[in-house]
Amino acid sequence: MTTPSSRRTFAIISHPDAGKTTLTEKLLLQGGAIHLAGEVKARGQARRARSDWMKIEQQRGISVTSSVMTFRKVFDDGRDITFNLLDTPGHEDFSEDTYRTLTAVDSAIMVIDAAKGIEPQTRKLFEVCRMRSVPIITFVNKVDREGRAVFETLDEVADALALDVVPMSWPVGMGGTFQGVLDFATGLVSRPEGDSREFLGKREAMEIPPEIAEEIELGQAGYPEFDLEAYRHGDLTPVYFGSALKNFGVAELIDAIARFAPPPRPQSSDQGTISPERADVTGFVFKVQANMDPQHRDRIAFMRMVSGTFKRGMKLTPSGLGKPIAVHSPILFFAQDREIADTAEAGDIIGIPNHGTLRVGDTLSEKNDVRFTGLPNFAPEILRRVALKDPTKTKQLRKALDDLSEEGVIQVFYPEIGAQWIVGVVGQLQLDVLISRLEAEYKVEAVLEESPFDTARWLKGSDAALKAFADFNKSNLAKDRDGDPVFMARSSWDVGYQQERNPELVFSATKER
Repeated sequence: MTTPSSRRTFAIISHPDAGKTTLTEKLLLQGGAIHLAGEVKARGQARRARSDWMKIEQQRGISVTSSVMTFRKVFDDGRDITFNLLDTPGHEDFSEDTYRTLTAVDSAIMVIDAAKGIEPQTRKLFEVCRMRSVPIITFVNKVDREGRAVFETLDEVADALALDVVPMSWPVGMGGTFQGVLDFATGLVSRPEGDSREFLGKREAMEIPPEIAEEIELGQAGYPEFDLEAYRHGDLTPVYFGSALKNFGVAELIDAIARFAPPPRPQSSDQGTISPERADVTGFVFKVQANMDPQHRDRIAFMRMVSGTFKRGMKLTPSGLGKPIAVHSPILFFAQDREIADTAEAGDIIGIPNHGTLRVGDTLSEKNDVRFTGLPNFAPEILRRVALKDPTKTKQLRKALDDLSEEGVIQVFYPEIGAQWIVGVVGQLQLDVLISRLEAEYKVEAVLEESPFDTARWLKGSDAALKAFADFNKSNLAKDRDGDPVFMARSSWDVGYQQERNPELVFSATKER
């Protein structure tokens, strides 16, 4: 087996339509994980990128859940690197799932459309990366089409995201005048070939048109040199230009991740930071996915390995449970295929099949002496009441809501007064996903109704203070799925008012899972 230092665990972040799914596919293709762009069987409906599997994703052609794909590549100079690529939803109504996926990576690729520049979604995801100082490599996509001036894109990244930018390549023309991409490291241009004008492996030295040569000279002189430390700190981003669809810049991107992106980083815990070099196995669950295989009602917990060497059959103790479980059939994900993992190292992502015992935020460890921190629940921005079409299915609904909140698709609140349960989400799309999955997976038909509440806050304080508050505000109180008290507010003004009146209580917009 290779060592943790040969692992690269990264995510791709972008706005919808910037080309993330295509890039994901081309990276898998380059890494030998799939053999045909589109889909292994590439027939009709099957022609979706292999990372999108949920029904609603196939209907809409978008990624809703985060998937994991592992591939290995041996480079010409003998480096043998295992890549763990975590796919994040790019849809504007992305969910907490995305935030949490970004807690499990060591670096990210930010994909920007050459014509549109930085879009709102990219900025939102970038902020999450910044909070964790996740280093970012930028890929400016679609340079074979008409786009904005290269300097304009570079300066926008520098100004909007407050990052130093270092161009590592440069497009020779764009759109109709596109002649290839110059790689600064080798001085060679990747050239388009054939009717499709895609990159088929032809790299050559070429005479660059004078006006572009001048631009390139300015570009190389006007931006700082690449500094590995500054990149790994999250202060500088190397910028690559290319076209995922036509294969330009994809090989250079894989090489950049192998060369520059950090190996597994230490993770924060209640015992200080835990190094990947630590001997015993530790890891945390950042995602739970139910019913990945509709034939078998399975639940898979995705665990990010933080330290140690995991061996199949090992006993690990989940922090939420306190008693050890034996992990007999851990899964590694190769695109859509799964293989049983005999061993796994720090940085790897393994899937652990379970029946609802593992939850997002759980730490798994050999010694049960550590808890990883930094996996939050966020206060929902949209609250809806759930009404059943068939009242006899109350039990199935409760099970479904508990399952889906465990996965992080929704949050569920059970009011102290009143029978209708309330679901909370960060984005509208999650509500569509909820209704679609209730029907498809749980055979429960439900509708969502307006809720009298606008937002929710977790309450923390002494038992006496909580009891005094509850006596006066019973109709605004609920419990979350862990049984913790939640204040259901009718407006943000309401939150401020109650905070002033109850200084001994904390009204929190996040909750550590």
